[in-house]
Amino acid sequence: MRTAVVLLALVAAAAIPGSLLPQRNVASDPSAVASFYAENPGLAPWLDRFQLFDVYASAWFASIYLLLLVSMVGCVLPRSARLWRSVRSAPPAAPRHLGRMDRYVAWTSDVPSDEVVARAEATVRGLGYRVEVAGTEVRGERGYLREVGNLMFHLSLLVLLVGVGAGRLFGFEGRVALVEGASFTNLRSQYDAFTPSVWTDVDGLEPFSFTLDDFDATFESGSVDAGAPRSFLADLTVTREGSDPETVQVRPNDPLDVNETKAFLTGHGYAPKVTVTDGEGNVAYSGPVMFLPLDQTYTSEGVVKVPDAVPTQLGFEGLFLPTGVIDDLGPRSVFPDDLNPLLVLTAFTGDLQMDDGAAQSVFTLDKGGMKQARGADGEPFKRALAVGETMRLPGGEGTLRFDGVARFANFQIAYDPGKEISLVAGVLLLVGLTASLAIRRRHLWVRVGPTGEVEVAARSVTRRPLPAGEVDRLLTALDAPRHTSSPTPTPEKETL
Repeated sequence: MRTAVVLLALVAAAAIPGSLLPQRNVASDPSAVASFYAENPGLAPWLDRFQLFDVYASAWFASIYLLLLVSMVGCVLPRSARLWRSVRSAPPAAPRHLGRMDRYVAWTSDVPSDEVVARAEATVRGLGYRVEVAGTEVRGERGYLREVGNLMFHLSLLVLLVGVGAGRLFGFEGRVALVEGASFTNLRSQYDAFTPSVWTDVDGLEPFSFTLDDFDATFESGSVDAGAPRSFLADLTVTREGSDPETVQVRPNDPLDVNETKAFLTGHGYAPKVTVTDGEGNVAYSGPVMFLPLDQTYTSEGVVKVPDAVPTQLGFEGLFLPTGVIDDLGPRSVFPDDLNPLLVLTAFTGDLQMDDGAAQSVFTLDKGGMKQARGADGEPFKRALAVGETMRLPGGEGTLRFDGVARFANFQIAYDPGKEISLVAGVLLLVGLTASLAIRRRHLWVRVGPTGEVEVAARSVTRRPLPAGEVDRLLTALDAPRHTSSPTPTPEKETL
């Protein structure tokens, strides 16, 4: 048990870096580790060597957890067997010297011994005790459910560890961002990021798909807490295996659930709709482009890549402002809703370097093979567009029209097969712990000697004192002379 306690303390200590340092594959802030690297270029690589950005998936954390599980099995199972035998056993026989108990009363009675035993048995049973009669001795025990609670607590702790471990071994977590009108199918190739566990059946993911029909966000427009988020709602059309499509609404903390694979709504942003024509006047791209939010007013940054443009490829980068203003502070958004959308872009021409096989982020522009477009004055070419406006690149190299605004939603999709097991185990653990702390286990004995001597004794097995009045009720039923009720039960001896 001491080993298990030490390992449990080590698990708690090992989890501290996971709370203090950014962790990879966290849906609420997927770029946290990259930001930490940028801010701490000297320290971050050393922390990464010790897997401190992947604490809960690290080898050292898994080793501690596995040792704890083995220790708990070796501790809990034998202890549970002993507790089970204790629960099923009969009330214990009276010790030879009853006078050493917490409460002891003795007197000599003229009542026949069998009648005293019968009265004692009926009274002790009426007090809620388990009773066993052995000759002229009545043995009673109450509060044995305390041991049941103790047993439940220990077993639930073991099941809780197993449930958490099962989720880490068989579950997975992934992220996907969808623009309104786009669809997702639960295949690994469809995820923007996918983190399987050791034994995840990647080829056997739950078959379903959904389309983001509409996303609605509302913000506080009053003078108090202006711009604070008030509600987020995603309307989905979900298709499950063997079922017709159905409409489902997903909110924060109210995920889509398909046979324990859950899709949580974790964030959203804006996707400006643009149409780009190339230098020959052909439409090279048309559709929404996701921009990443930078602040609480949803000022967002992003890029538009047009590899199909001729005679030269085109690229655009800049800001999307949901409620845009341009003043002495520069272009910025003053409210998170799209009340006055502005798209502020600069243009680049050249080679996007998307054909060399190297992976590129859809949110950054590789400018190694590109040059910035410049106006007639030689300054970098930049335009701020309202919906419906068009920017024309110098030299007739192309155009970009700002067609409108769509929204996109971020979903965290997770499968954790041990979550329900852990929940049930946690509830049972609390019930068992409460029972083991609240219930008072105690013993009560009545022994009649051959010369008519009657002895009554009681003992509390826990540290809590005996309940007031129980022994006094028994003494009254047995017609004990001159006994005095004690309002506050304390260890005492009486001879009447």
